[in-house]
Amino acid sequence: MQFLRTDDAQFDGLSDYAFSPNYLEVDDTEGGVLRVHFIDEGPRDAAPVLLMHGEPTWSYLYRHMIPPLVEAGHRVIAPDLIGFGRSDKPTALEDYTYQRHVDWMVSAVQQLDLQGITLFAQDWGGLIGLRLVAAMPDRFARLVVGNTALPTGDQPMNKAFESWREYALTVPDFNAGRIIYGGTTTKLTEAEVAAYNAPFPDDRYQAGARKFPALVPSTPDDPAAPANRAAWKVLSGLSLPVLTTFGADDKIMAGVEKVFQNQMPGAAGQDHVILPDAGHFLQEDVGPELARRIAEFIEKTC
Repeated sequence: MQFLRTDDAQFDGLSDYAFSPNYLEVDDTEGGVLRVHFIDEGPRDAAPVLLMHGEPTWSYLYRHMIPPLVEAGHRVIAPDLIGFGRSDKPTALEDYTYQRHVDWMVSAVQQLDLQGITLFAQDWGGLIGLRLVAAMPDRFARLVVGNTALPTGDQPMNKAFESWREYALTVPDFNAGRIIYGGTTTKLTEAEVAAYNAPFPDDRYQAGARKFPALVPSTPDDPAAPANRAAWKVLSGLSLPVLTTFGADDKIMAGVEKVFQNQMPGAAGQDHVILPDAGHFLQEDVGPELARRIAEFIEKTC
């Protein structure tokens, strides 16, 4: 598998992102390996909080959440998915499949031997992270979901998503920072927009970011649909505590929190919240508040 590795100089001097890089390798499924970057902060003997990003972000998204979670005594791990951030970036669109992303992150969790995990998952972090929970339920202690879903293709996608999928694959200039800017309520600075574009020096690095929307199961016969249906069967039988934290200004995901509240037994009686000042990228809009709610949820459900 051919891939590119973003030069470290692209990540120099990013505001509020002074975390030390960590790396591990995963099987690329074609006889080679790919390097996965992850942040690993806080005491190594503490139960981990796993922060999963989505499209087209990277672990920079969690820069305002990691310090307060560490201050609360937690070990915090935030990986960059393959194709994003400081992780390797396969160059061909066909290199990216839903199953490969799940397998790569399963390998990462197993290599780090994470146990008692609190998962926070947003956007594609949920599509992948929820599959991790279903594949390795004994490793997870609780789940926090924000502006995400686990679609099976049995419900049609709305026109906004169909337009986004087409846009991602065809727009001549895929500007990740500007896309994230449009999904926030507080709005990013120019430096923050540039930080989200830092992993992608040119279009050769953007195959994963362009392909991700097309990997969302949108029809019942999608290749990922059976695996997601199987995952829901596991998830709906788990008793682990579940908290939903959705942004009020994320109109595309509006109402999806009810799916988790209705289908996962551990969601009963939890302090679910719709955050009034948050858009799709709620980590940008209300990161410290979100970190506080995660820490309180952990304390409540220990």
